[in-house]
Amino acid sequence: MKAVAYSIKACEKEILVRVNNKKHDITLISNRLTLETIAYAEGKEAVLVFSSDDLSAPVICKLSEMGVKYICTRSTGTDHIDLTEAERLGIKVANISSYSPESIAEHSLALMLALVRNLIPCHNQIMHYDFSLDDLVGTTIRNKTVGIVGFGVTGQALAEILSGFGAKVLVSDIRDVSVKAGKLKAKQVEFHDLLSEADIISFHVPLDDSTRHMVDAKCIRSMKKNVILINVSRGAIFKSQDVYNALQDGWISKIGMDVYEFEHNVFFFDHSHQPIEDKLLKAFIQNSRVLLTPHQAFLTKEALQIIATRTIDHLNRWANCKCRNEACRNVAETGTSEQCNGPADLGSSVSPGALHGSIKS
Repeated sequence: MKAVAYSIKACEKEILVRVNNKKHDITLISNRLTLETIAYAEGKEAVLVFSSDDLSAPVICKLSEMGVKYICTRSTGTDHIDLTEAERLGIKVANISSYSPESIAEHSLALMLALVRNLIPCHNQIMHYDFSLDDLVGTTIRNKTVGIVGFGVTGQALAEILSGFGAKVLVSDIRDVSVKAGKLKAKQVEFHDLLSEADIISFHVPLDDSTRHMVDAKCIRSMKKNVILINVSRGAIFKSQDVYNALQDGWISKIGMDVYEFEHNVFFFDHSHQPIEDKLLKAFIQNSRVLLTPHQAFLTKEALQIIATRTIDHLNRWANCKCRNEACRNVAETGTSEQCNGPADLGSSVSPGALHGSIKS
C-alpha cells in the first residue's frame, strides 16, 4: 500500500522503518499535514498522521478528492480529526486504541513526585550553587488522597502504582468500574466527592463535548484548597484561564501539565529562536509552581514500538481487505465493520523532496 506519514519525528523513524520491513511504500514527512503540505498525499491510498496534524473538514475533503481512502492516526485521541466528514466521504479512520498505558501513568507519577518534592526550585537553586534546604520542604504521597478522573487502562495503571506508594486512591468514571477499582485497592466515588476529598487529582479522559473545560472556575471551587492538579490527557480538559487564575489566588497549589489547551502549532516544535505569542502559556511556563512538559507522556521506547507495530498492522489489514477489528471501522461508528474497498490504483507519487525520507517496498 502507498502511504504518506506526516509529522514524523526522528525518534520514531527508525522504528517505523524496521517494523514496516519493506511491506508498504511509505513516504516519511517531517512537516505537519495542512492544506499547504497536502500535495505529498497525491497518489497515496493512506495517510498516517499525528495529533498535531490538521484533519479538519477542508483537509479531509481535499484528501478524498486526491483518492485517499484511509487515515491512521498514531495516537489514541481523535479530536484532531473531523470524523463526521471522514464518514461522509467514506474514508476509513483508525487510531492506536491503547499503547503502553504504563508510560503515561508513570509520567503522571513523575509530575506528582517532582511537584510534591519541589524538584523544580531545587534544581534552580543548585544551578546557582545554593544548597540550602529551607525552601525545599516537601510532602509524601503516602497517606494522601489521590483522585483519578477516568479509569481506562491508563487510570488503572496509575492506580496500581499509587497503591504501592500507600496513597488512598479515589476514582471517578461515567461507567461502573467499582469492581476493577476494588481489585487495585481504589474506590469509585462520584465526581463531586472526588473533587472535595482529593489532595492530588490526575486526569485521564478523552476530549469530547462532555469533558471539554470540565475543570473550570466552578469545578475548581469544589476542590480542596491547595489541591495539586495533573493533566496528561488533553489540554482543553482545563479551561486554562480559570486554572491559571486559581493558581494565582492560591486555591490550586501546583500544576503538572503534559498538555496545554492551545498547544497546536507550539508543542512538538523548536521555538527557541522565535518568540511565543501566547501570553497565558508564557505565564504557566514562568510560574515556579507549574511543571509543563511538551506532550511527552507517551514518549517511551516501548510506546513507540507499539505505535509503529499497530500502525503497520492497520495498513496490512487495509491492503489485504480484511475488514475486522478497528482498522476497518471508522472510529466514529459503534456498529459492525463495513465492507472494505480494495486498494485503488492512484497513480504516481509526489517527488520526495528534501524534507522527508521514504520507506520503499
